[in-house]
Amino acid sequence: MDTTRISREITSLVQDEGALFVGRVHRPDVDGPAVVRVDGDSLVDITSAFATVRDLFEAEDPAAALRSASGEAIGSLAEIAANTPAAVRDATKPYLLAPVDLQAIKASGVTFVVSMIERVIEERARGDADAAEGIRRHIRALVGDDLRRLKPGSPEAMALKQTLIEAGAWSQYLEVGIGPDAEIFTKSQPMSAVGALSDIGVHPKSTWNNPEPEVVLAVSSAGRIVGATLGNDVNLRDVEGRSALLLGKAKDNNASASIGPFVRLFDEGFTLDDVRQLDLTLVVDGPEGYRLEGRSSLGEISRDPADLVAQTVNAHHAYPDGLVLYLGTMFAPVDDRDEPGRGFTHKTGDIVTISTPRLGSLVNRVQPTDAIAPWSFGAGQLMRNLAARGLLA
Repeated sequence: MDTTRISREITSLVQDEGALFVGRVHRPDVDGPAVVRVDGDSLVDITSAFATVRDLFEAEDPAAALRSASGEAIGSLAEIAANTPAAVRDATKPYLLAPVDLQAIKASGVTFVVSMIERVIEERARGDADAAEGIRRHIRALVGDDLRRLKPGSPEAMALKQTLIEAGAWSQYLEVGIGPDAEIFTKSQPMSAVGALSDIGVHPKSTWNNPEPEVVLAVSSAGRIVGATLGNDVNLRDVEGRSALLLGKAKDNNASASIGPFVRLFDEGFTLDDVRQLDLTLVVDGPEGYRLEGRSSLGEISRDPADLVAQTVNAHHAYPDGLVLYLGTMFAPVDDRDEPGRGFTHKTGDIVTISTPRLGSLVNRVQPTDAIAPWSFGAGQLMRNLAARGLLA
């Protein structure tokens, strides 16, 4: 990511001046992470009040707690963001991290009709991009494009399910797309996500893959939704298409979960109702001059975000450190990038920008998973670091 592009993107990290944002920054002087509040262009370290973002999210009123927390200004957002990309980073200076720490990283799939159809195509193509277009035409002839009014699990949805079974076109993706139970899976491990302006990883053996621009909800251990941010649920379509049992291999790779730039906490100016109306834009700028633009609108989601959270954390599924939940995407690129009929796939050096004015911009550069520094700072190291800094009670 060149320095001109970096300086341009910094201005879009936080676009809504009235927002209450929390994030994380690596501080070399303490050899560990700091929880920070965005105060205008200044980042304020509040780790003395909240050792982890998890602790802040567990507060009775996280927004009020963040507002009142005292702290230390550690630098400007512009300076710290400019030092974040690996290609230009000075390791002796602070840089941005993903804005969550101990939370489980979960994701919901097949929550939009467009992506549901594409998952069915992946399954039937067995990961073969060449076969996808013919299958796409056949599936749409049976199902149609407009299932937005169809409520998952409703009698109408179950009637459609029976019709598709009789036509020999039923799929496990349609089951979670229009059936009563949502698809909830583990995207990655706590502490493994990368943040804004970092590299994201695509497995070098994958020949059919794409970004997935999503809203990510921050959820406490009690199941209370406390805020929202942006995410890129990087997906290997050829791997998942071969078998749904390869979902972990398709989703959980080095640097394949991107979250950021900051979590916007819910308050009187921003609530779950605002999230329900968010429109996300996606831009992919390729090193060869290629440009892809797309969008994903939460207004078209087939399952309400609150329902997805309730299906994730409940009496049967506990998350004592809370969780973050990717809500899924309606974006499924089908335009050819190179060879006719091959659709879209990433190239090394792609710059992916996911943005919405209420949450800012999440910008990442695509690199092979084995060319990115491996994740090494886990929960155990975090606890040892905080203990050495005298921040654990």
